[in-house]
Amino acid sequence: MWPQCIGNDVVDEPRTRQVVDGIARSARAGAHGVLKQFFRLVRLYQAERTAVVASATPLDPAVRAELERGLAGIYGRTVQTTFVVDPALIGGVRLQIGSDVYDGSIRAGLAALESRF
Repeated sequence: MWPQCIGNDVVDEPRTRQVVDGIARSARAGAHGVLKQFFRLVRLYQAERTAVVASATPLDPAVRAELERGLAGIYGRTVQTTFVVDPALIGGVRLQIGSDVYDGSIRAGLAALESRF
């Protein structure tokens, strides 16, 4: 079921709805468990293709474009990128894509330094 819901490396929403509706209407035992697992797969798939880039100040459009190109090169696919401003980072950038986190912020550096003392 799951592979049929992917088209052009994105979740095919109409097909996914059909699958979910079919499972939900099913009177088979375990349908709830199948739906639960199916939704888990959808969430994981989306998370692996979505990046959140946080910076202390807004990033220049050229820097944003370079980050997006770099992510596509590293992950081998287009990544939906969201840029947010988080002044608590003090400086640097924090990137999360799926379960991968790359924290090059000053806040993280200070926390690492503090843990050494």
